[in-house]
Amino acid sequence: MSHPFRIATSEDYPKIMEIWESAVKATHDFLSEADFKYFKEVIPRDYLPNLEVYIIFENEEITGFGAVSENILEMLFIHNNSRGKGFGKILFQSLKDKTDFTKVDVNEQNPQAIGFYEKMGFKQIGRSEKDSSGKKYPIIHMGL
Repeated sequence: MSHPFRIATSEDYPKIMEIWESAVKATHDFLSEADFKYFKEVIPRDYLPNLEVYIIFENEEITGFGAVSENILEMLFIHNNSRGKGFGKILFQSLKDKTDFTKVDVNEQNPQAIGFYEKMGFKQIGRSEKDSSGKKYPIIHMGL
């Protein structure tokens, strides 16, 4: 089964944020309500327009998105209703083929994501106490 894959436009942002919200609620229970609101605001405003964002579909419906900046996989999110069906792997592979990234930063408090990237061949290469926004969410730096 083919999964269409294309670069997102600003018209896709509301759907992208819906996916982000459903994925974050399912996997990031450590995120405070205030920080959730903060990211919900800054991602479409400050992040998405400056990244090459790709989206993946199933039956015309966007099921996930990912973004790469230089050689870092900045985001990879799958809608909670579509998790566990291999979309993450397909999206990961499509992004890898397109951009050839070698690094990813993962929230230490999201063991599912760490496990996923380990399966994809990544190893831990470092750790930071805070995320890139300076918030107190420890980050695991992973590399191929």
